[in-house]
Amino acid sequence: MTRILTPLELQVMNLLWQKKKVFIKDLLEAWPKDNDGKKPAYNTISTIVRILEKDKGFIGYKAYGRTHEYFPLISKSDYQKSFLKNAIDKVFSGSMTNLVSAFVDDEKVSQDELDELKKLLED
Repeated sequence: MTRILTPLELQVMNLLWQKKKVFIKDLLEAWPKDNDGKKPAYNTISTIVRILEKDKGFIGYKAYGRTHEYFPLISKSDYQKSFLKNAIDKVFSGSMTNLVSAFVDDEKVSQDELDELKKLLED
């Protein structure tokens, strides 16, 4: 079972997936500013990276003295698949139909998207 990422962890991983290899300073430079125009502190990002590396096993690193260059150990696609499988199993009783029905009932899926899904299923 893949561990679920918190919003902050997911933001770090999205930057890692985009950049491939980064130092903490690179993450901070690429970090989008919040509504107040602020970015998280260096120590905050460093802590999240450590959790993703040591506790969750999502990233690895190469050491250059006391500096580390980080890279993802899991692809974005693999995480997405695992996340969806977990959600379908736990939230929708293992039923893809229940998942799609929830989106259709909530009008989150357009007819074009439904047609595209149908085409994917038929191929």
